[in-house]
Formats: sequence, structure tokens, C-alpha cells
Amino acid sequence: MSDHPLPPYFNIDPDLAADALSEGVSVTDFAQVAARVAQGRDDLARRGHSPDGKKELRRFSTWEITRYLIPVAPAHFRRVLRANPDLPQGISETEAGAKWFTLEEVLTLRDHFATEGSRSKEYRPYRPTGLPAKIVAVANFKGGVAKTATATHLAMSAALDGYRVLVIDLDSQGSMSSIFGATIEDEWQTVFPLIARDYAQSLQAENRARMARGDSPLPFDEMLAEALKITSQDIITKTHWPNIDLIGAQLNLYWAEFQIPVWRTTARGWKLWEALNNRLEADGVLDEYDIVILDTPPALGYLTINGLAAADILMVPLGASFLEFDSTGRFFDMLHATFSSIEQGENAAARALGQPELKFEWDAVAAILTRYDAAQQAEMATLIQGWMGGMMTPYRQDFTALIGQAGEQVNGIYEADYRDFNRDTYVRGRETFDQTYAMFKKMLIGAWRRDERAQNETEAN
Repeated sequence: MSDHPLPPYFNIDPDLAADALSEGVSVTDFAQVAARVAQGRDDLARRGHSPDGKKELRRFSTWEITRYLIPVAPAHFRRVLRANPDLPQGISETEAGAKWFTLEEVLTLRDHFATEGSRSKEYRPYRPTGLPAKIVAVANFKGGVAKTATATHLAMSAALDGYRVLVIDLDSQGSMSSIFGATIEDEWQTVFPLIARDYAQSLQAENRARMARGDSPLPFDEMLAEALKITSQDIITKTHWPNIDLIGAQLNLYWAEFQIPVWRTTARGWKLWEALNNRLEADGVLDEYDIVILDTPPALGYLTINGLAAADILMVPLGASFLEFDSTGRFFDMLHATFSSIEQGENAAARALGQPELKFEWDAVAAILTRYDAAQQAEMATLIQGWMGGMMTPYRQDFTALIGQAGEQVNGIYEADYRDFNRDTYVRGRETFDQTYAMFKKMLIGAWRRDERAQNETEAN
């Protein structure tokens, strides 16, 4: 007879098991646990906030600025500050201690170096004039692949690089909104009114055509009339980052997944997949920012379709596991089925009317391995790389202590204070995300440069 105890799933006493159960769980219990979680969520979120309950971005040291943000030697940086007392001088926590600067001050200093410094150095990131912002969607079917974390890190990296960033949270779970400290009261502070406005304008055009034919107009309710009054600028909110703004999300945004198909059934001519992009363009948003980052839900619903159709660049994060690899393949299969179906339906009518055909196209698409553990996942990662080919970036984003701690504090990794770590740990942790941003920035710059060349050729002709 074995000396080892039996596994815990043997010899469970039915009576004790029955006595351990509650009387039964009702929908009221769901409400109670939801309320308790909401209270706990607010408490945990406030731990990264200032005493007045608002989130604050930490300051950046001279060491960080000269290593990561402004490419100058620390000694030269200090000489420039001494020679220009009107520039931000930072603050010291101790007498003769290191100087610390807000990001607003860093942006001011960057502008000074760009104006007065060496022309051979990149003080400001590449951004061609006269071209709109690039829209970046971060998407995948499967949850838990670091989709929101990737979108957050790209937004914060780009902001530290000097770009003006708009983040749009399309996920009704609102995780991105929580990271940026937003309180979204209802669906009217999300993208919902923008999509409703696009439908309302399409419906108005349809009704004008119907009335010209002598047909009865389609119903136009008060909600649509209210949506016509709301612009993108009305729902864009500031964040604790000076150059990141947000259109947030909350649970009621999920209602859009039910309302959009109803609208589409009512007005068949409404191109629902164009709604978000139409409103961003019409409201001039793409001229006010450099990059728009969309965090999509973990499903290919109507909100995700809007985000993907609007995007110029698509980022697809996944982990180095069979299930995530398999799910990602199905995601690409569904992308093909969905967008080719839209193309076929639209182009049949376009050909009949002699109009240009619809063709969805993205500047760049890149799948990236996240939460990578080289000690355990190297073989699987190599296999995934081989099967996905050029669609998979060869760069692999390591899981580090830095991202673990940042997640616990409801922060992005660039909000973590390096003094909370061994400096080498911070440097190694940051390197993996800097590499991710570098990979993304190369695609961004390449897409802008291609557009710039096309614009120059058009102007020359």
C-alpha cells in the first residue's frame, strides 16, 4: 500500500459537500458581487493616483531624459540648462540631488534642442507635414494575449517620443480607460454617439431620397437627433499624460453590438464599417494628432470591424502557445471572410453602377509574440515564426518583472519609477518594450514616407 496520500478528489463526502453550498445563487447576488468588485477596483486604481483621486504622471530624471528621451550627453544637457535659465530647470528632492522634470518640461526641452541643437540628431520624431494621423488597431480574438498592454505601451512610447497620441478604447471592459485614469459615466462618452451620428447622417440622406421618390421616410428617433449634436471633440478627454488624449469605454458601450445591426437592417445603404473613420475624418481629428491607437474587444464584433476598417496599421499580439497560435490563425481567417464578404457585396453594386470598387488595404500588419519566456517557449516560438512567415515580426517581447509590477499598479510600464527596481532590472525590462516600439515605429515611418512620396509625385504631375 502506498504511503502517499490520495489525491484530494477522492472520498469527498456528499453530505459535507452539500452542506458547504449556499442556499442558491440569484441574479441579486450577481449585482452584489459586481458592486463589491467595483468598490475594490476603484480602491486599487486610486493607489496609483494623487491624493485628490486624480492620476498623475511621475517626473523623469536627467539620467532617463538623456538616455531615453533627448539624445544628448548628461554634461551637455546640464550646460544647456545653465546657459538658458528660462528653460525648465527641474526640481531636486535633495540638495545637490538629481534633477527631475515633468513630461511637459521634457517636451519643451526637446523643442529647444530641436531648434538650437545639432541637425544630425533626432530630437523630434519623423512626421511629414500635410498628411493625416496614422490609425493603429491592436486586435486579436483571444483574450489574455496582452492586447491592451501592447496598445498602452505603444501609446506611451509614442508620447515619450514626442508624438501627439489619441487612444480610443473600443472594449466595453474599459481596461485601457482605467489605465489612463478615466471615469466614463455612460455610452454617450464613448464612440457610440459617433457611430450613431454617422448612421443618422446616412439615414437623413436616405430619407431625402425616399421623399423625392414619394416614399415614406424611415423612422428617425430622439437618440439619433441627439447624436447629431455630438462631435469627436466633445467626447475626447485629457489624460495625465500631456500628449495623450482618450476616448474611453465602459460597459454600456457593448450595447452598440446590438444596435448597429438593427440600424444596418433599417438602412441597407449605411456602410457601418466606415462609421468611426468617417467621423474622425469629418471632425478633423486626424489633423490634430499624429497617431490614433485603437484598443479593440477580444471578438470580431461591429466595434472591432469599425476599428480594423479604420486602421492603417494592424498589430496582432499573441503568446507562444498552441491555443493562442490556433486562435490567431482563426482570427486571420475571420478577417478574410468578413472583409472579403464586404468587398464582394459592395463591388457587385459598384460594377453595376460603373463606380470604383472597394478594396480594403492596410499599410502594415504585424503579429508579435508577447509575454515570451525564452527558457520554456523557444521551440514553440520558432515553429510559430515558421508557419506565420513574414506576417510575424521576428522580435519577441519578453515578460519581465517590470510589466508584472506595472500591471499590479494599473500603470503602463513607462509609468514605473526605476527607483523601485534595481537599475539594471529596469533597463533590461524597458529594453523589451523599447524594441517593440522600435519595430512599430519603423512600420509607421515607412508608411508615412510612402504616402509622402505619393503626395510629392501627385503634386509634381
